Amino acid sequence: MMNISLTRQFELLDINRSSYYYQPVAISSETLALLRLIDTIYTEHPSFGTRSMCSYLRNEHDQLVSRDQMRNLYNKLQIRAIYQEPKTTVANPAHKKYPYLLRNMEITAINQVWSTDITYIPLKHGFAYLSAIIDWYSRYVLGWSLDIDMEAINCVNLLADTITKYNCKPLIFNTDQGSQYTSNIFTDCVLNNGIRMSMDGRGRWSDNIFIERLWRSTKYECIYLNDFSAVTQCRQGLDNYYNFYNSKRPHQSLGGVPPAWIYFK
Repeated sequence: MMNISLTRQFELLDINRSSYYYQPVAISSETLALLRLIDTIYTEHPSFGTRSMCSYLRNEHDQLVSRDQMRNLYNKLQIRAIYQEPKTTVANPAHKKYPYLLRNMEITAINQVWSTDITYIPLKHGFAYLSAIIDWYSRYVLGWSLDIDMEAINCVNLLADTITKYNCKPLIFNTDQGSQYTSNIFTDCVLNNGIRMSMDGRGRWSDNIFIERLWRSTKYECIYLNDFSAVTQCRQGLDNYYNFYNSKRPHQSLGGVPPAWIYFK
């Protein structure tokens, strides 16, 4: 059996060496409470940048947070103000960025376009990161995963599992420019499956609007109502919610029917 050094394995998998040796630092209950509060406010007011969020917390909650600290918290939450400004999603300048292919494109069929994103999920004693893949035409949630980190391999596994589950793939797969999606291990997975890669323009939140709306629905209709204690409990709650979302929840943009009615029509 061939032995490959750790350094070479990191290169092949496009994984940052420091992340392999990283030991998570415990987050204080005060910081967790602040993250949860910011996430709740942002979901209600997604146009808030770090400056507005600092002012809002000072005025409405009597909490003083510096701009530098708020930027760090926004990065941890994987959020950005949804107007024309640079995203706070962490990009890797060494990675190739792909053009946005969907501008003015008419979406006429299922599996024409899939898209994905990552969002922060608050838990009673910590947090996790939720990834999902959605079909643009039907708004059907094809797959999702809840993980304790944002490593690119999680995104690769989600895409591979989704393709296997439905025995199909999209013509175009759209993401933002986060380092998980621009990593070689992820783009290779997309391109090797014969899928065209599309990426949101820098600072253009509206390029992936359908999954942005999915996050809002998920948090208001599932996460904030249940106050999950642990990742396993949250996974079960999300599984129940997405079964409801896909099969029973009516969508006005779909003429009042649930996504499954369109996707499996």
